Amino acid sequence: MTKAQIVGWAHSKFGKSSAPDTETLMAEVVAPALEHAGVGAADIDGIFVGVMNNGFSKQDFQGALVGMAMPELGKTPAVRMENACATGSAALYSALDFIESGRGKIALVVGAEKMSALPTAEVGDILLGASYRSEEAQVTGGFAGLFGQIAQQYFDKYGECSDALAMIASKNHQNGVHNPYAHMQKAFTFEQCNDVSDRNPYVAPPLRRTDCSLVSDGAAAMIVAAPEVAAGLQRAIAFRARTHTNDILALSQRDITQFDGARRAWAASLEAANLGLYDLDLVETHDCFTVAELLEYEAMGLAEPGKGADVIREGITHKDGRLPVNLSGGLKSKGHPIGATGVSMHIMAAMQLAGEAPEGMQASNAQLAGVFNMGGAAVANYMSVLERVK
Repeated sequence: MTKAQIVGWAHSKFGKSSAPDTETLMAEVVAPALEHAGVGAADIDGIFVGVMNNGFSKQDFQGALVGMAMPELGKTPAVRMENACATGSAALYSALDFIESGRGKIALVVGAEKMSALPTAEVGDILLGASYRSEEAQVTGGFAGLFGQIAQQYFDKYGECSDALAMIASKNHQNGVHNPYAHMQKAFTFEQCNDVSDRNPYVAPPLRRTDCSLVSDGAAAMIVAAPEVAAGLQRAIAFRARTHTNDILALSQRDITQFDGARRAWAASLEAANLGLYDLDLVETHDCFTVAELLEYEAMGLAEPGKGADVIREGITHKDGRLPVNLSGGLKSKGHPIGATGVSMHIMAAMQLAGEAPEGMQASNAQLAGVFNMGGAAVANYMSVLERVK
């Protein structure tokens, strides 16, 4: 089967943007992505947009906004995908399916979200759309409250490990200093992340402010192409494997101290790629909250259940560790504009493989990378193994 390849990308600065809407944010990245890939608007056979929205904006029909942002694309077939925090990966995988089915040769993927224009309480309520509202809508602290419950149940089952969560936060902020696209390019020490204070209060105990990703605006765009097209372009990053798994939405119906859907996605992708975990040179994983990264260590096979804290304590996922995780700073430092996140994560890994990551962030001679993006509390799980072709 023909497998589509990544041939170009563009990424906005994540943070609190002066851009008023997703149309404006998408306009920042579409033309630069085409230029980076070395293709024109007329070459694009399909447009795949990832925007969660769910109330961030009264303007919907977001797929059509790319044609408003760039009129040359106004008559190109476009569709919008939504899959909670994995919305960007849903758009990307749909574009890959489009190419691999033979329906087109080149596709544009755009992920975007404008979150910061609304009060924090409204943002929290919108994000609860990624939960099972009939049971979880009244959780104190919104989506952070759900992950606070996950962390507390994990602590109750395996022992308190707030220090490990603080180590994850500090690691990702140290990495994010080198990422010019990151929302917060600021280093935090372990002590700053571990201590509860006026500047680092509990948000949803046992999670502190430094355990939670940021409310961000931003956009990211990617060009994917059939291999025969990619062969004539400057760069090509292939999907050696990719897997999408799901788990039950309601937290009450599963063991929330384990991300079983994530585990199945990792296992399937590594098997399909014929690789072991340590064959990868780096991983970009979905650290919407620090406890998510810890549970993902266990899901990807770095540790047995209940032993994820040992991974960060032993330095395995640090920049100079055996398997660096979130060299970009992750969602924790880079930010988490929902629809853009999955596209951004794949770009961060592709940059590494192409040798185009920013100075200080670039891994040495990276050839293989894992990308894990999830929607909700590991409900929709997307796992990609990327490798450099040229």
